Amino acid sequence: MTEQPISKSVFVSLVGRPNVGKSSLLNAVVGEKVAIVSDKPQTTRTRITGVLTRGATQLVFIDTPGLHKGKTKLSEQMNRAVTQSIGDVDVQVLVVEPEGPIGAAEESLLASIRQSGAPAILCVNKVDTVSNKESLLLRTAQFTEKYPFAEVFYTSALQNDGVEELVRALEGYASESPHFFPDDAFTDQPERVIVAEIVREKILRNTAQEIPHGTAVVVEKFAEREGKKDLVDIDCTLYCERPNHKGMLIGKGGSMLKKILTQSRQDIEAFLGCQVNLQCWVKVKEDWRNKDRLIQNFGLKVE
Repeated sequence: MTEQPISKSVFVSLVGRPNVGKSSLLNAVVGEKVAIVSDKPQTTRTRITGVLTRGATQLVFIDTPGLHKGKTKLSEQMNRAVTQSIGDVDVQVLVVEPEGPIGAAEESLLASIRQSGAPAILCVNKVDTVSNKESLLLRTAQFTEKYPFAEVFYTSALQNDGVEELVRALEGYASESPHFFPDDAFTDQPERVIVAEIVREKILRNTAQEIPHGTAVVVEKFAEREGKKDLVDIDCTLYCERPNHKGMLIGKGGSMLKKILTQSRQDIEAFLGCQVNLQCWVKVKEDWRNKDRLIQNFGLKVE
C-alpha cells in the first residue's frame, strides 16, 4: 500500500512600499488574477490571500497594501493590514525595486521584520527594467547590510522570470499541517469582491491622478439571469468624493464610464467564464475615506 505524502502548509506575507509589484508577483505565483494591478501607488487596499497547492504542500500568500504615510482613516486601515500580516506568518518576502534609496517606509518594514523574528526573504522585483545587472548587487547590499535575509531572489513578475525559483524556496518553509483551503482554490476572495476590484482597476488605469484614491466600487447585484445559466447580471455603484470627480468618471456624453464598463466587462467575463450584463452608476460620498462607517460599508475595514 502506497503511503500518502504528508500534508504541509506555509503562510507567506508579501510586503513592500507602494508600487513595487507585490500584486503582480502574487498573480504570477498563483497563476490567476487575484489582485488588481496599476501603475498608481496604493492600488491594493486590503489583505488579499492567494493560494497555490502543489501536491501535498499548500502555500498561502498574503498580499498587503504598500506601507505609506497615511493622511486618511482609510490609509490608517491599509497600514494596519501591513503590520498585522508581518507578525502572523511563517516566512516574509520583502519586495523591493531594483534601484533607488531605502526610504522611510522600507526602514519601517525592516524594523517590523526584525521584531517579528520570522524568516525573511529579499525579493528584488522588476529586474527586467535594469540594463546594468551589477546595480542589482549594489541594491542587494543596501538591504542585506541592514538585515540578515535568509535568501535573496531576483524576479520580474511581468515576465514571469525568477518566480518559480522563489516558489520552490518558499516550499522549503512549509511544515506538517492540514491544508487550510481546498486544493483547487486560488484565493479566499468572493467572486463579487474580485469583480468590484476589476472595475476599480479600470478606474485606476483610465482616470486622472487625483481621482483614483477617492473611489470605491460596491457590487449591489450579482445574480444569474433567470433561465440563462451562462448570463450573469451585475450592478455596481462607483463612489467618489467630489461632484467634479463624478463628472470626470462619467465623461463627456458618458464616454469615460462606457470605456470603464467595456474594459471591466471583458475581464469579468474572462474571470467568470460566462457572459456578463454589467451596469454601473456613479454616486458622491464626500470625504468617505475619513468616515469609519463608510469604510466598513465598502468592505475595507481591517479587523
